[in-house]
Amino acid sequence: MSAYSYAILEAPSTLGLATEGVERLPEQLLELGLADRINARHAGRLAVPPRQPTRDTETGVLNAEAIASWSPKLADAMETLLDAGEFPVVLGGDCTILLGSMLALKRRGRYGLLFIDGNADFFQPEAEPNGEGASMDLAFATGHGPTLLTDIEGRGPLVRLEDVVALAYRDHKDQEEFRSQPLPKELKALDLPVVREMGIEAATREAVDHLLRPELEGFFIHLDADCLDDAIMPAVDFRVPGGLSWGELEMALRIAMGSGKAVGLEVTIYNPRLDEDGSAGHGLSEVLAAALEHAAR
Repeated sequence: MSAYSYAILEAPSTLGLATEGVERLPEQLLELGLADRINARHAGRLAVPPRQPTRDTETGVLNAEAIASWSPKLADAMETLLDAGEFPVVLGGDCTILLGSMLALKRRGRYGLLFIDGNADFFQPEAEPNGEGASMDLAFATGHGPTLLTDIEGRGPLVRLEDVVALAYRDHKDQEEFRSQPLPKELKALDLPVVREMGIEAATREAVDHLLRPELEGFFIHLDADCLDDAIMPAVDFRVPGGLSWGELEMALRIAMGSGKAVGLEVTIYNPRLDEDGSAGHGLSEVLAAALEHAAR
């Protein structure tokens, strides 16, 4: 009997970006056999509203109204899977899909967030050069930013600061250059330098232990492909040198899934248009399949 019953939900939103391409993430990973490898049911593909080329004047965020109105639809679809006892594997899309995912869980109780991302995604609108919500999603989910995006359904914050661990981010230079607001002290931050000092196994176990506190009903995993080393994952829109190896990411996911308290996972930002030889997508699919297969056994 499998410990997990996986259901793949396609959420190909690019509302949080000024660029296109990540909407092809789901079809590429499915073509590479991810669903078959993890014995997942295909739970459908969400339609995404059209994008606007200019920032919303009130919030300073691209497609702010569309993100705010679409996130509950993603949450509805996720809740259907959760109600059926399934483990949602949400294939994005850009990082603003986090708002729909965490909204689904906020409707149900108090859940944590393991945020595995090459960037901290904590920009404020006035500091984000292009107004891209994909650089602000963790800020919005924790209640930092315009009300339209931080208090969806009047449920903000979607996750408490003390219930988040940001793991392996490395965008310190960009945060400084563009003057991003810092991560609040209440949020547990294990950046890439800390991961390098501790080792991925010890760092991930510390992260997961923080999310196994009894007041939490479980935790969600956000995985941005740009957490991976730029040398092996060049197929992302915003490139930063360094990052995790395939083996390190697989270990992190195995530890998180092995806790038995992970309730869903989303994958974001891999852009097939930028994957010239297909190796980045193949590697990402292999790591996801290996970690999820292992958890199911």
